[in-house]
Amino acid sequence: MGGEFEALGDVVTGALLGRAVEPSAGETADGHTRETSCLNCGTPLVGAFCHTCGQHAHVHRTLRAFFHDFLNGLLNFEGKIWRTLPLLAWKPGELTRSYIDGRRASFVSPVALFLFCVFLMFAAVGLAGGVGRVPAQAQRDLAAEIRVDREKVAALEAARAASVKAGAPTRKIDAKLADMKTELSTVERVKGSGVAPGLVHVDENDQIPSWLRSSIGKAQKNPELLVYKLQDNASKYSWLLIPLSVPFVWLLFPFSRRFRLYDHTVFVTYSLCFMSLLVVAGVLFQSVGLTVIAGLLWLIPPFHIYRQLKGTYALTRRGALWRTILLTIFALIVISLFALLVVGVGTID
Repeated sequence: MGGEFEALGDVVTGALLGRAVEPSAGETADGHTRETSCLNCGTPLVGAFCHTCGQHAHVHRTLRAFFHDFLNGLLNFEGKIWRTLPLLAWKPGELTRSYIDGRRASFVSPVALFLFCVFLMFAAVGLAGGVGRVPAQAQRDLAAEIRVDREKVAALEAARAASVKAGAPTRKIDAKLADMKTELSTVERVKGSGVAPGLVHVDENDQIPSWLRSSIGKAQKNPELLVYKLQDNASKYSWLLIPLSVPFVWLLFPFSRRFRLYDHTVFVTYSLCFMSLLVVAGVLFQSVGLTVIAGLLWLIPPFHIYRQLKGTYALTRRGALWRTILLTIFALIVISLFALLVVGVGTID
């Protein structure tokens, strides 16, 4: 049950984070007071918003309005999200080009939508990812891991106290302490769930560097911890998909002066939003037994990329087609690079 609440919490967090980076724009709501001057900066009011600081002209002071703002801030029920999602699904090029050209008040910004979609995706995976109970041996291994991590935390705290007493800087110790506490929290949270043993297997004759073999050995002992760390790192570093993807999109228009890196960044971010929602749909279909439909969803990305390229950059069918083929290949490269990064961070202490 804790996993379900945690996943729902991720959805709420993503929505509120998205809303935080994109405050109201192009939206109106009835207030409950009638001021003549802005309560924030004192400027005489003309219209629904202060023309100096941008605050709404009339603030509310009722419980009903408070919960109205909460719902509006959570999912933006009353406007932009419902205008953005249909275009994102069916006319992604039109959405991307409109935002680049400055028509933004009607749509959720790429950054805000990306934050929400990523949190929604990992929440859906968490809710539907029935990985079973942790075996008894794995439970004992996790308990041992927790004891070791706690000892490391205690040692680092003692070292920090000694440094403070001696007047020495503690920045490096603080960083190590924060990382170790995060790892300890991760192990404690995963203790109630897990994956099947044997997920990680390496033959003794494999040519693997000693530093990597040590990390793989830990993964073999606690495969459920490895899976949790991979999911956690994928969520934390998902934003890296944007800078990893933008150079590859630029390669499709290397000598064009019409399009800037900003255009490519907006294109990539909206595209990643759609792909995240596609993962959510796949997880939902998979969870109710519609595995065939879930599998067919993976035929959609090339079609969506084609439509977004053609609409965003005003390409001919031929120009959009060959770029779609290249971009599909580039996307596989980006996913591979991101996976290597996540695995690297997840297996190295």
